Amino acid sequence: MPHLLSIQSHVAFGHVGNRAAVFPLQRLGFDVSALHTVQFSNHTGYGHFSGTVFSPDHLLEVLNGMETLGALSNMTALLSGYLGDEHTGDVVLTALERIRRHHPDAIYCCDPVMGDVGRGFFVKDGLPDWIREHAIPRATITTPNQFELGFLTGTTIETRQDALEATRALRARGPAEVVVTSLDIDELPEGHIAMMVDTAEGSWELATPRLHFETPPNGAGDLTSALYLAHRMNALAPEDALARTAASVYDVFSATFASGERELQLIAAQESLVKPSHPFAPRRVR
Repeated sequence: MPHLLSIQSHVAFGHVGNRAAVFPLQRLGFDVSALHTVQFSNHTGYGHFSGTVFSPDHLLEVLNGMETLGALSNMTALLSGYLGDEHTGDVVLTALERIRRHHPDAIYCCDPVMGDVGRGFFVKDGLPDWIREHAIPRATITTPNQFELGFLTGTTIETRQDALEATRALRARGPAEVVVTSLDIDELPEGHIAMMVDTAEGSWELATPRLHFETPPNGAGDLTSALYLAHRMNALAPEDALARTAASVYDVFSATFASGERELQLIAAQESLVKPSHPFAPRRVR
């Protein structure tokens, strides 16, 4: 059974960070070790929360314990999400270095969580620059949203061509694959939102209907990154991994919309993680 390590936030209630990533990865057949950068009562979008941001020393202590057990020798991939600050990021790269001692070709999927359109940055000063300069060059796959892609490449993305030029520029910094997890551009059909994957072999775009939530659920990017990584590790081609990912995310969103709940309905819609009911076909754009 393939093993991987996921380093990101954790909440006791709801589905963001590791709570949005670990279960989908397990449903798709992966043994996941989870290292939590924070443990909060709930995600910060509620406006009130309690809990602890774990120090880099704490994270390194847990990582050292895993290494002592020999657990890192079984890892073939690393997934990172919300980090908190650049010192936590250094622990992620330490984990990557130790994993790649055993598996030099281990995949690093970096979800560069830092902000979003309409919200701007929601992480500490210094972390976005650290991600751009240190994490991105070491990543195999990176999964920015439209806002994050723009920051990482110093561009403004309004059209498909803007997105393609930005993903190509980001690949030039290290990652073999760039997945844009949410893309809102003029060329899309009305009422749709898109995902895009860009590789050296080609680029594909996939648009799905936009569901109009009163309060959009958090955790969609965390879920998307986990699903795409799982499908690539299960040997699906990038465009097929994108299609499966988008279909599952749409099903989970549909179940969430129908429930009237604010949190992603991952448990209720768990069969969609394995066998989504709404197939979508990606369109080659380069």
